[in-house]
Amino acid sequence: MHLDLSELSQLAPIFRELFKGYHVSRRDPELYAQLSNFQDQYRTLFKALGFELVCDTRGFYYFVPDTAVAAAQVNKTAQRLALFTFIIVEHLADQGRDPIAVLDGGSLGRDELPSLLEKYRDLFIQAEVQTVEELEEKIMRRMTQLGFAGEDNGVYRFLPPMHRFLDVCLSVQADRDLAASVHSVLPLPAPVIIDEDSDEKLLQTDDPLDLSEFESEEDALARAIAEEQETDA
Repeated sequence: MHLDLSELSQLAPIFRELFKGYHVSRRDPELYAQLSNFQDQYRTLFKALGFELVCDTRGFYYFVPDTAVAAAQVNKTAQRLALFTFIIVEHLADQGRDPIAVLDGGSLGRDELPSLLEKYRDLFIQAEVQTVEELEEKIMRRMTQLGFAGEDNGVYRFLPPMHRFLDVCLSVQADRDLAASVHSVLPLPAPVIIDEDSDEKLLQTDDPLDLSEFESEEDALARAIAEEQETDA
């Protein structure tokens, strides 16, 4: 493909934003229009430079990390943001609010963060977040820096790139629902009668489905993140 660099008038700002991990969406009209109008040219150029440009059909562009160091750093950030998305989904569902509606263009007020942190403190500790200040610095600020949300007067409004993490959460939830349904339809194991002279007490069962074999929510979340990144790659 012949590349006419004069057509790629937004090359410098587009590369700068994508390189630092930002997700370009319709919130960035000039950059988004350039990528949409010259998508093949930008993809070819970036591939030659060692970067993979991904276009999500829901309306945003981003780079897949190319180096091990960059990927490791993105993975750490991604894990935090995915965990936060999982928490938000659970929190909104508990309140009777539609998580998908909120994360797909909805908003979250800064005044909701303290109660959110208290309610899910054990999970936030896994993300090395123990105070509201750390929650804003390590998660909310990163979300705005990377194009997953915008902030205005104490209100965080979620943007289309949030679908990347919402997809992960829905995948985890689907796995949990499947595990629960499989276990519920299995026949109950037949009790084994123990000989009266045995030291064993009363009845024993040999349950063919040991629930301990199922993944924890944290393990399932980590696996889903890895699978989503492999799909992108």
